Amino acid sequence: MKINEFYKMIQQKPVILDGATGSNLQKAGMKPGVCPEEWILENEDKLIALQKAFVEAGTNILYAPTFSGNRIKLEEYGLSERAEEINKRLVALSKKAAGNKALVAGDMTMTGIALEPVGPMKLETLIDIYKEQARYLVEAGVDLFVVETMMSLAETRAAVIAIKEVCDLPVIASLTFQEDGRTLYGTDPVTAVVVLQSIGADVIGVNCSTGPKEMIPVIRKMKEYAEVPLLAKPNAGLPVLQDGVTVYPMLPEEFASWGPEFIEAGAGLIGGCCGTTPEHIRMLSQKVAGLTTKAPHNEHPVMLASERKSQEIALDGKFLVIGERINPTGKKKLQEELRAGKMTLVEEMAEQQEEMGAHILDINMGTNGIDEKEMMLKAISKVTMVSSLPLCIDTSYVEVMEAALRVYPGRALINSISLEKEKIEKLLPLAKKYGAMFILLPLSDKGLPKSLEEKKAIINEILERAKELGISKNQIIVDGLVTTVGANKNAAIETLETIRYCKEDLNLCTTMGLSNISFGLPERPYVNSAFAAMAIASGLTMAIANPSNQLLMGISFASDLLRNKEGSDIAYIEQIQRMAPLKEAAMAKAAQSAGNNGIKKTEQTDNKSTAKEADKKKNPVFEAVLKGNKDGIVDFVKEELSQGTKPGEILDGLLIPAINEVGTLFDKQIYFLPQLISSANTMEQAVEYLEPLLKEGGTNEKMPTIIIATVEGDIHDIGKNLVALMLRNYGYEVIDLGKDVPADKIIAAAKEHNASIIVLSALMTTTMMRMKDTIALKQKENLNVKVMIGGAVTTQSFADEIGADGYSKDAADAVRLAKKLLSE
Repeated sequence: MKINEFYKMIQQKPVILDGATGSNLQKAGMKPGVCPEEWILENEDKLIALQKAFVEAGTNILYAPTFSGNRIKLEEYGLSERAEEINKRLVALSKKAAGNKALVAGDMTMTGIALEPVGPMKLETLIDIYKEQARYLVEAGVDLFVVETMMSLAETRAAVIAIKEVCDLPVIASLTFQEDGRTLYGTDPVTAVVVLQSIGADVIGVNCSTGPKEMIPVIRKMKEYAEVPLLAKPNAGLPVLQDGVTVYPMLPEEFASWGPEFIEAGAGLIGGCCGTTPEHIRMLSQKVAGLTTKAPHNEHPVMLASERKSQEIALDGKFLVIGERINPTGKKKLQEELRAGKMTLVEEMAEQQEEMGAHILDINMGTNGIDEKEMMLKAISKVTMVSSLPLCIDTSYVEVMEAALRVYPGRALINSISLEKEKIEKLLPLAKKYGAMFILLPLSDKGLPKSLEEKKAIINEILERAKELGISKNQIIVDGLVTTVGANKNAAIETLETIRYCKEDLNLCTTMGLSNISFGLPERPYVNSAFAAMAIASGLTMAIANPSNQLLMGISFASDLLRNKEGSDIAYIEQIQRMAPLKEAAMAKAAQSAGNNGIKKTEQTDNKSTAKEADKKKNPVFEAVLKGNKDGIVDFVKEELSQGTKPGEILDGLLIPAINEVGTLFDKQIYFLPQLISSANTMEQAVEYLEPLLKEGGTNEKMPTIIIATVEGDIHDIGKNLVALMLRNYGYEVIDLGKDVPADKIIAAAKEHNASIIVLSALMTTTMMRMKDTIALKQKENLNVKVMIGGAVTTQSFADEIGADGYSKDAADAVRLAKKLLSE
């Protein structure tokens, strides 16, 4: 199917999708724990009957039951070698059920192995896995693709890239959001839309996790920024326990009643996920019949995005700063670190610039003695873990730029594309393919433009070349091309005219490197700051600058205040508050050099405990865990030991407080799953190094043993693995039984190891009751062991109902709960 045909179909009326596959097939006899794809092929009539019922109920698009048909998922059942056969046969079944009444979508989802830097999966390996399945589905004759129930934006993006590199069929990308409005990996709805539509997703949507009521606000938020149609596929309410069985309580009539509100909110495609039957879809189809779908907005905000945060760029919006510090030019210490393969300074610069008010971070790895491509990818990996700001990729090499754009899990800004032959011919297609915005640099093969007229001509020629490739001009930011006023007395005047021309005549945003204006002059901050104020008044949108320059940052925020930009008063006050610690540090340094005679003894005493706590947080071991610095943690531990700190003191005084702080940041939603995993893995390395030393010193008392497992029938283990890792980091003896573990095996292990706690995990509503089975068996055998449960589908009320001793909402909470249960 061609994309224009698909869009025409959506414009005519709401497109009806199918309902649940898994929960309906379980009613038809599919047992928990079996491979769904294999069971369907052994019970073809059950699948065909279900999908025919959906088509008769009004479904326009059937999802082929290839959801977990990638070779990684199939390998869990020893079926990876049959991936081609399984995918093609499953599509054939759906095509038979659809007849000529419905389209068939090739359905794809996550592999279950997290992508780097959170997990071990490499990006190109993941893309190859998705491309392999996509080829099978294309050969089987699917009409379009749907990538659904995704929790990671980076993995969703990889799937879209893979499909686009295999075929030109329409691609739907659908994520699952938690009740807090973010995915498990911390992505909000706006950021999801910005990134996925820029990479080429033709429809973006939400499915699973919640019922209709909770999903509508997500659709509304997406609609504000969407250039493409939206999809909604909610569950039949939130799951509850009835007579020992997990059910979705929302009846078809109530489910269907939300249909018109979804269409009003902006959804053009609508169906059902877990718990929805053909009758749910029939009534939904009837309820939205005759309604008109809303077309995407013609005008919408221009956005950059990381995986967790989006940044609007507006012609008349607030002034933005692109932090320039991560650039080795003129920075000997940074150059030395990069040559040694270290990223400590890069991470520090990223954090500091965000703290000081930068809106975007420029990443440049251009120095001799290193593999720039390798270091660029490493820098992106590290910076995205410690900062949520969008990135500006700065390199002179096309291959480095392509590698960076491919791996970056957000929407990047290219710095920059000029009219130079190699740059424009190779970089413009990359900007188009990866949906990146770019800085237009008005240079040509002839060098710097010799006049203002030549500069304008270059700008217009690049705009025209971009237009030919389908790149809209609002994705372009023009560099004012600042030269030094010391060599060209009209440098500032010419740049200000360029800014005015771009804003007033072309409606284009602008940027520039502010410090170039003062090169070779004394007391450069005065010149830079005066020029910044003039440029902002002329309409400058953003500038590449050092956010630690207090004068410059103060002027930029004050300029917004004086121009009455929305929220500028609060933003100015917050910026001044951010700058205050720098002033205090400078004053403290001056006081220290003058001696401490002016400080009263009582003040020194009062500040002792505070200073001690502050010193702990500045300790390299503490900071390494806090920032997830796996590369440096062991060296920092060794250094701490060389200074006489005992192994037990490092564990109790630095590592555990650091991971506690990570848990606090996670609770506050400052950190999300990727940072939590990274910090836990970092601490694990430190604990592994210290473990033999702790035993030698006789300082590690025997800690309680904990049995952990994903229950029978459930093959999801990302959350379980993180809980096990966190518990080990706190010194517990953790016996991990893996996934799909029967109750008798769990109880046997608890007896064998004299466990104090059993931790049970489940991600599927259909396997939740195996937790109750395990507790019942524990009680039958009079085993004195506490049981705590967790997983996306579990709740405190469910824990109470099945007799569990506790419920933890996440890995950080699991550690607190274990401590509480052991103290009782």
